[in-house]
Amino acid sequence: MLPGLLWLGILMVVPCAIILVTAFYERGIYGGVDWSVATFANFTRAGEWLYLSIFLDSARIAGLAAFFALLVGYPAAYAIAKSAPRHQTALLFLAMLPFWTNYLIRTYAWIVLLNPTGLANNFLQWIGLTSGPLPLLYNEFAVILGLVYNYVPFVILAIYSALQRLDPSYAEASRDLGAGALTTFWRITLPLTAPGVAAGAVFVFVLSIGNFVTPDLLGGGKLQMVGNLIYDQFLTARDWPFGSALSVVLIAVMLLLLFAQAIAANRARGEGRAHA
Repeated sequence: MLPGLLWLGILMVVPCAIILVTAFYERGIYGGVDWSVATFANFTRAGEWLYLSIFLDSARIAGLAAFFALLVGYPAAYAIAKSAPRHQTALLFLAMLPFWTNYLIRTYAWIVLLNPTGLANNFLQWIGLTSGPLPLLYNEFAVILGLVYNYVPFVILAIYSALQRLDPSYAEASRDLGAGALTTFWRITLPLTAPGVAAGAVFVFVLSIGNFVTPDLLGGGKLQMVGNLIYDQFLTARDWPFGSALSVVLIAVMLLLLFAQAIAANRARGEGRAHA
């Protein structure tokens, strides 16, 4: 395990420790860090309503992205799991295929699709649904759409894995007792795959709330999320300590969500073994 631990230590633990230490100091006169006096002022400032509202808006957008990713990802994962075994590998490959393309290229592609003269608006006008171009780009809708598209494969993988571990005898017993397909899904399949649903939702939420590329490109700079706020503190305002404090708060939120998801998953596995 030593190579892996060294990799994590050098590229994750050490940078996070530097960010944490920097958060307790002040901005220098010309930017950077003034290492003379330690202070909690940056964390106090991060709790002001101006920045708290950005955190809340970011959480709302990330939550919507996670919700819609589940709406898209669960049926896709279910269809893959129920398909013939010889087709499942190919279908999973197609689901993961977007990851073979650069994230920026995938995001720029949505600009081409959603702009007023893009394919989406031209198609809607061609079939007669609209008489003019719709404002599909540079707004919250475009940002959520981009986040869902880029992160839905994580949901598909998480739920597919949960479906693959599901004992088919539970569904068979439900049907033998007279339950229909919909009742079996709501009362058997969905509850037993809840850990996969939770894992997929947490993945999308955590990746979305700190994202700054998608809001910047598809939001047109009109939508401020916490990732953009941190980016601006480091590269525009050059207030590294305050940017570090915001980063520490964001990392803490992410770690709490991942920890809660891990506890829920372990509890669900324990209950599953107890029922078995």
